[in-house]
Amino acid sequence: MLDRLLELDTELFLYLNSLGSETWDAMWLLITDELTFVPLYAILLFLIYTKYGLKPLLIMVLVIAAMITFTDQTTNIVKRSVLRFRPCACEEIMDTIRYIAERCSSNRSFFSGHASNSMAAAVFGGLVLRPYYKNLIFILLFWAFIVAYSRIYVGVHFPVDILCGMLFGALAGSGFYKLNTFLLKRFISE
Repeated sequence: MLDRLLELDTELFLYLNSLGSETWDAMWLLITDELTFVPLYAILLFLIYTKYGLKPLLIMVLVIAAMITFTDQTTNIVKRSVLRFRPCACEEIMDTIRYIAERCSSNRSFFSGHASNSMAAAVFGGLVLRPYYKNLIFILLFWAFIVAYSRIYVGVHFPVDILCGMLFGALAGSGFYKLNTFLLKRFISE
């Protein structure tokens, strides 16, 4: 059963990865770069500041730092435990895929840190700002999906890596949002 799932995952990866073209490669490389969305994060922090003020913002920055650390480190622990090769390092398919990333990292593939971190940030930011910007969460979820898909496009993650990373990120974002709500009530509402 697991072998069949992995086989289907590889087939879906090969299909999705083959949809790319040189015309769009630069755009997807920009999307997959971790620093590309620093302005988006800055805008979200600014929106939080304007709606909540400085003291809540400082608490949220600490919660966000803890969330990203938790998500990133959990991703690394799982990668070291599962030991699934990245598509660009799989000898069976590495010569047939479109691989456009700068390098094929020697670390493992399952699950995607980009997918988990971007989804955690999207869920957290969307929930925090939901009272003020009702549709923002949908924009952020779309952004997280695009970041996650970029990992398939550049040839470094399988679809299951992406889906599991997004699911874990959504759970982490929701959990840290609840922690944030508790901390704000405890330290700000006194």
